[in-house]
Amino acid sequence: MSDYCWCLATPAIEELIREQDELVELSALARAACRCGDLDALVECVTAISVLFGAHAEVEEGGLFPPMAAEFPEQIAVLQGEHRRIAAVLAGATDGTARTDPAWPAQITKALTLLRRHIVKEQEGLFPAALTVLTSDEWERLAEIRADAGLLAS
Repeated sequence: MSDYCWCLATPAIEELIREQDELVELSALARAACRCGDLDALVECVTAISVLFGAHAEVEEGGLFPPMAAEFPEQIAVLQGEHRRIAAVLAGATDGTARTDPAWPAQITKALTLLRRHIVKEQEGLFPAALTVLTSDEWERLAEIRADAGLLAS
């Protein structure tokens, strides 16, 4: 996030960034569990990531992406596609894949790398652009979606 960005002065964006920071911290724990070969800890971390990421993506896709798509259709399509790819691998923590597919830990490592790159795209591009695109009503809608997703402001 640029030091010159006013994103952190916008509560909705500040909350999205806080969630992303938490996702990065959880990802570090997941990577450590993967390096140690601790499948139980890896599944636990990835489950936590999946829950937070799912709610976070719900807020972005329901409140942030629609108004941004008119001006930035290709970029929003890429971000949506990344949401799907990341979520599909994260789902392995709870759908049995983690326990049956020996390649799953490597897939998680790749998904976490994609997640980190995705976060950078949002923080460096999407969030600053949202400050110029979203209307007051759209920011309010974002807050409603956040509450519906169970993500209350900290």
